[in-house]
Amino acid sequence: MEEKATIIESLVEKAEAYGKTNIDLFKLKAVDKSADVASTVIANLSVLTVLLLFIVMGSIGIALWIGDLLGKASYGFFIVAGFYGIITLALQVFKKELLKMPLNNSIIFNFLK
Repeated sequence: MEEKATIIESLVEKAEAYGKTNIDLFKLKAVDKSADVASTVIANLSVLTVLLLFIVMGSIGIALWIGDLLGKASYGFFIVAGFYGIITLALQVFKKELLKMPLNNSIIFNFLK
């Protein structure tokens, strides 16, 4: 009888250790996925920041160049602003296909990777 009690105690201890190990493993996996997603977001934001600076500087240069061709700097800025307005409207119309779905897929892919 004592032998059966010892075997059951051993089994309970092993099950408890197994449960604690699974919880620790889950926590570590969650931290790993969170760190991966956070590092991806930070890296993408860095690239986006540099890209935005490039676009701003390029837009100013193009606006000044167009304004110089047309005789007034303000005309160039109005033309560049109109171009960005058209792009904004197009993005608004197609935002689900162009922005939302790729971002959702990217986030899901990073969590499941």
